[in-house]
Amino acid sequence: MTAKTVPSSGGSSTGTSGGTGSTRTGDRADARRNRAKVLAAAGDAFAAGGLDVPLGEIARRAGVGAGTVYRHFPSKQALLEAVFAQHLSDLAASGERRMARSEPADAFYGFVRDVVEKSHRRGAVCDLVAADASWPRPVLTASLLRFRQVLTALLHAAQRAGGVRADIGPDDVVSLTVGCAAVLTARRDRPAGLRLVQLTLDGLRPPGSVTKDPGLRDTAARCEECGAALTAHPTGRPPRFCGATCRQRAHRRRAAPHGTAPAGEFADAPQPASAAGPSPRSRPSSSRA
Repeated sequence: MTAKTVPSSGGSSTGTSGGTGSTRTGDRADARRNRAKVLAAAGDAFAAGGLDVPLGEIARRAGVGAGTVYRHFPSKQALLEAVFAQHLSDLAASGERRMARSEPADAFYGFVRDVVEKSHRRGAVCDLVAADASWPRPVLTASLLRFRQVLTALLHAAQRAGGVRADIGPDDVVSLTVGCAAVLTARRDRPAGLRLVQLTLDGLRPPGSVTKDPGLRDTAARCEECGAALTAHPTGRPPRFCGATCRQRAHRRRAAPHGTAPAGEFADAPQPASAAGPSPRSRPSSSRA
């Protein structure tokens, strides 16, 4: 009797229902967080240790119990598919952000670089899922469709802006990113691998176009003579020397083995200290002394 007379905020039946709903909402939020933790841990684990990493190790990395992993992903194949789907969704989101804040060509090339750099560590997962005859399964369909839509929109916008060749299609770009990701994986020297990727991306530009994106230029250029860092310019030929002095010195050094004096604008350049003394013909001979 006493329990029936105790009021609750909003009424007893409403309060009970609200409490249950709040609990269920909290449970769903916890489940989403745990699933996200497992996916992130699985992606890192597969990239670092290959596809043979046991689910127990993934649970340890995620900070959850093994039962939580199996509850969300009853098999490793289901987990692999979910990792790949999340990877595609993350790439699509990156492309959408670039479309909103960058010029068409910059957005396209930035997106392609994102795909290459973020996919080369996921190569084993991508290969395994793609090799399955039943791919793509429903869990991947939405992510794959969104990725293709973003890629196509970025490509067509860049082509309309004159930043990409007109004869390139979405399938060409996908194949190119797969190849670039393989190159990046094969090269242990990451800067060298990225340079090859950049050279490949330059091949997508219309013939005769000038690279406008400073990110595609070699910003680590050095003077060929003294090794000083050079400032990369957005247009024109990349610099070779830091100034006129090094340019003249390099010219003299190239001409020296042939015994020829510098010509043209270099004829009046100061000579090295070793050549500043009297010539052998003007020196007194020790045999005549």
